[in-house]
Amino acid sequence: MCHTIGQKVVMPAHYHQIFTKFALIFKRIMRLNAKILIGLTFFVAALLLTPATIVAAHDFTVVIDPGHGGKDYGASGKRSHEKSINLGVALKLGKLINSEMKDTKVVYTRNNDTFVTLQGRANIANKANGDLFISIHTNSVDKRSRNRNSVRGASVYTLGFSKSKENLEVAMRENSVMKLEADYTTTYEGFDPSSTESYIIFEMSQNIHMEQSINAAQAIQNELISTAGRIDRGVRQANYWVLFKTSMPAILVELDFICNPTQESYMASEDGQKALATAIYNGLVDYKNATYKGAAKLAKKKSNATESSDRNKENNKENKSDEITVSDTTDTVDKDNGHETSAAEAGAITYKVQILTSPKKLPSDSREFKGLSPVKFYKDGSLMKYYFDSGSTMAEASDNLRKIKKIFPDAFIIKIRDGNRVK
Repeated sequence: MCHTIGQKVVMPAHYHQIFTKFALIFKRIMRLNAKILIGLTFFVAALLLTPATIVAAHDFTVVIDPGHGGKDYGASGKRSHEKSINLGVALKLGKLINSEMKDTKVVYTRNNDTFVTLQGRANIANKANGDLFISIHTNSVDKRSRNRNSVRGASVYTLGFSKSKENLEVAMRENSVMKLEADYTTTYEGFDPSSTESYIIFEMSQNIHMEQSINAAQAIQNELISTAGRIDRGVRQANYWVLFKTSMPAILVELDFICNPTQESYMASEDGQKALATAIYNGLVDYKNATYKGAAKLAKKKSNATESSDRNKENNKENKSDEITVSDTTDTVDKDNGHETSAAEAGAITYKVQILTSPKKLPSDSREFKGLSPVKFYKDGSLMKYYFDSGSTMAEASDNLRKIKKIFPDAFIIKIRDGNRVK
């Protein structure tokens, strides 16, 4: 209770003591909270600025897709199935990445012998927000093919519409697994993997990840040759549903031909799978070093299958006749367009940027070229396909593509050898 003396209010002595103690306690609490707040601020700042956190903020996610699995055996050889080879190489590749690339996360579409739908694989990749999708397969040819037991070589595919008979047949075979699903026509929006007409959707699509996909494909293809000793069947484009539905740079690796008993034995062996996984890993290293220039440089791994690799390199030089010959796989350059192969380019593959297709021959100063020069063309059936004729290496073509896409958004890289387009 307070007492009034004249016009002043006087607080009792015990009230004053209580108030004073409360004020001291409050000051101490405020000082303690301030120290806690400052400490928390420094702690959070330290976490944000540690190298580990900086790396985590730039994690690179690789989605590894071992093709087929479960009830889907894929192509078969004399003693093994594609699904097992794909899984073996994929798991070894993932183990290498986890061991050597600390800033890289590995996501598998399957890590055991299970069946995953094509759309399911794409969904897994998209949900993981992958930075690169690598689908691993082994190749094969029809049982009626005369060179079924001798054909060999590795190739890496990116998404792209191709009229090549061989590329279309490969895509149809890989896409046909969707028929193992119930009501697949609903899931795949009426797409029929056996109908050539269905593939028109790929021609109408525009892939914003084309350049990066081609760069990754070329880097891995180079290593399949140099590290795993595979015959070079080149970087190609085909209409794979699983590449079509992934929202990231995406490639499909055909390791070699399981129908060839020699190559089947190699791919089914522990050493062969390690060499193939190492080759893909080394290609990934090159791709990351070139694409993410601010990151620490990664080192390649040596293959533990050097002997078989060297043997295959020699075979690569001597046995080009083993490759499939399909008339539709090579487009002929029109000799009237003034294109001449230089001595330096003779027999070598050069990389160019294709810009447009025309049903008729265009004059060299056509407005269709939008001022781009020099421009050449090759014939593909009744169509004239024009490309920017500058540079020869993949690096030069990639640099040209980046600039050309500003005026030709649908431009892409092609390969020319001795006046012919190589697919």
